Amino acid sequence: MLLRIILSEDDIRRVTIDNLPENIDDFYSIVKTKLGMEGDLVIQYQDPDFDNDLCNLSCMSDLPKDKATLKVHTKVYQSYNTDSTLDTASLSSSSLEEGPSGTQTQPFIIPAFSFDVELKLKQGNEAYHRDGTLLDVSKNMKSDILDKLAEAIYAHNPYPTREEYDHVAQALINKHPCLKEPGSANGWYCWKFSLKFKMGNFRQKMRVAGCSEVRVNVRTPGPSPKRLKRAKKSEVNFLPDFPEGKAHSDFEMERSAMVMEMKKRKVDWKQIGEMMGNTFPLRRKEIVEDEPLVAQVKERWPALFREQQIEAEFARLTSVDLKSSFFTGLDQYLLRFLELYKAKSGIVGLTRLMRCLDDVTDDDDTFTQGMKVGVVMVKDGEDIIATSVVLEESVILPDLKDFPHAISLLMGLLFALNIDHPKELRYTFEVFQKVLMNIGGGQCSSLVHGLRNKLLRKTF
Repeated sequence: MLLRIILSEDDIRRVTIDNLPENIDDFYSIVKTKLGMEGDLVIQYQDPDFDNDLCNLSCMSDLPKDKATLKVHTKVYQSYNTDSTLDTASLSSSSLEEGPSGTQTQPFIIPAFSFDVELKLKQGNEAYHRDGTLLDVSKNMKSDILDKLAEAIYAHNPYPTREEYDHVAQALINKHPCLKEPGSANGWYCWKFSLKFKMGNFRQKMRVAGCSEVRVNVRTPGPSPKRLKRAKKSEVNFLPDFPEGKAHSDFEMERSAMVMEMKKRKVDWKQIGEMMGNTFPLRRKEIVEDEPLVAQVKERWPALFREQQIEAEFARLTSVDLKSSFFTGLDQYLLRFLELYKAKSGIVGLTRLMRCLDDVTDDDDTFTQGMKVGVVMVKDGEDIIATSVVLEESVILPDLKDFPHAISLLMGLLFALNIDHPKELRYTFEVFQKVLMNIGGGQCSSLVHGLRNKLLRKTF
């Protein structure tokens, strides 16, 4: 099917889809991949019943048979006012593999190469399908192919995993079988290692160009290399660059004004929200590069620890609504969780979490001692009278509504403050993020993947 896709007044593209899917979600996924877009899309089509006025596409039957004109844009939750074109480098690694459902993989789209390379590949593929002849790839041709692939990979994830390199190399051979390696069992072994070296060179180019996400990991002399600072929880805006024309001093002035506003008796929360969005690049630079203590972050960014701003910061980082994603997943899986809990003595991670939450004392000065990450519930007999979030032995969010509400805000703070999941509860928090919230669900540990299979399995 031939599509005329309008992204803006000066960006109108011609896209061809060979086989239309039957499911509308699959169609959205294909369009997103073809256009190289991320986040939640809004697709509108020209409806002939209303003189070709635009209507939201909700069913595949609404599309004409042969060709159609669509208008596509991304649903934006909140802007953080950055003009840098390098922000696409922050897209999560899960976008290489994760489909709309979070459990199905979508193919990596091989980019178009230069005209002469595409012509040689077309002739090589024809020869391969005719008699199995493989293409003799010159040094210049291989360099052109690797350059384009590295650029496309970088847009998804500057630091690909081993599985992602395999995924890209396999996609290359599937599209251009004439590039297969006769001495390799799978046909793409050497392409994978060539990609790894090329990605290292490409990151160096972007580091010299000033991209924050790779510049933060520049090597420094010393006895031991520092920990790699990269998106680990499927953030899509992990470390954005400063917008063009904005300097550190500009952000610092706005931050200081925001601190003064927070001290007022009657705070202008609308203005605070705008300031938090404007200063997002500076806040991420401080949190990721300097790794300050939570108390230090709270002193410099007091608004970040308000419930509304935790949700807004989470949306800036992931393009996902914090509470909606958490409670939707909780509603979806709660009954199956209860069934599994009844069938067994208990799920190890959840049982350990509840044991930690119940292990409190009557001394208000010591009940958070040694607790780096947690939720504390205060009981009066059998009644829970208070629920609080604790980080680094301090109560950060007191007097919350209930336990699920506290867990959702705790997840938001872990993202906002770039805090790793505690090792002793890593599987529990992985379930929260990748199963309940469906963020990065395409890359689960084997234990969490097995649990999700049990949750999704129908029982009779």
